[in-house]
Amino acid sequence: LTMATTEATNGAPTSEVVVMVTGGSGLVGQAIRTFVEEHANSSEEWIFLSSKDGDITDRKATEAIFQKYKPTHVIHLAAKVGGLFANMAQKVEFFRENILMNDNIMECCRIYKVEKLVSFLSTCIFPDKTTYPIDETMLHDGPPHPSNEGYAYAKRLIDTMNRAYAEEYGCNYTSIIPTNIYGPHDNFSIEKGHVIPGLVHKCFLAKQNKTPFEIWGSGTPLRQFIYSHDLAELTVWVLREYDSPEPITLSVDESQEVSIKQVALAVAKSMNFQGEIKFDTSKADGQFKKTASNKKLRQLRPDYEFTTIEDGIQKTVDWFVANYDSARK
Repeated sequence: LTMATTEATNGAPTSEVVVMVTGGSGLVGQAIRTFVEEHANSSEEWIFLSSKDGDITDRKATEAIFQKYKPTHVIHLAAKVGGLFANMAQKVEFFRENILMNDNIMECCRIYKVEKLVSFLSTCIFPDKTTYPIDETMLHDGPPHPSNEGYAYAKRLIDTMNRAYAEEYGCNYTSIIPTNIYGPHDNFSIEKGHVIPGLVHKCFLAKQNKTPFEIWGSGTPLRQFIYSHDLAELTVWVLREYDSPEPITLSVDESQEVSIKQVALAVAKSMNFQGEIKFDTSKADGQFKKTASNKKLRQLRPDYEFTTIEDGIQKTVDWFVANYDSARK
């Protein structure tokens, strides 16, 4: 197996399979890189792109990337993402930039005869008013939450176009719907990060400053969290084995849903935090639950064992502490 960050390869690779990963420097991209390094396959070359390699909202720049690396397989992780307030303030940009990226990648995969394209969706693009657990068939059953409708509609259209490309051109395109992802290389920003990395950073500072570890909200909401290295392993499996335009949800079982309070206590334990833990109930809790069904995954991988939340948080905390200076925060 040859690993290429993009600087290392000049011109066309020689391997039979060339997998190109867009958004390769983020949380999931880094986890896939780690997984591939640990499970070498000599017939595959992996290329991890970052935004430095070209602007994939631009058609000509995207074509140049495809001409340079000649991928046979593509994992499309790149997206314009942001928290609640960014999504509310910039619906036009969240729609347009994602639509342009997705269209360029999909159309270049068709033109350059890529054998398989796997794109990422997200549970936050599902209908706002729905029954639980949500599954892959419910994606288009109603409008998304108004706060992120620009992002949500752009992402939903990946699913629509996967089926359209299959019907019209016979393309092998599919998509993955992950639940809440966490792990090393995440964005640990307290203001803008997601719940686990935000709590890890908060707890680190509380321990350092000998102040209380304060959690926003009551801690009662329930979530399914998937450790990034589990998601990476399952994504590579989808690339190699799952051939259907219909999306597949990659999530821990419904029984592995945990409360934010359990997560906060696991973070405190992993950080060996001995101080006071406070829940600020004046802060909003958000949705109580967003349970997703992984029935389709379990029919195909009944024996897959997910990393427990305790082990995953321990690994994430250890990584953050070891890489505090360079971690995104």
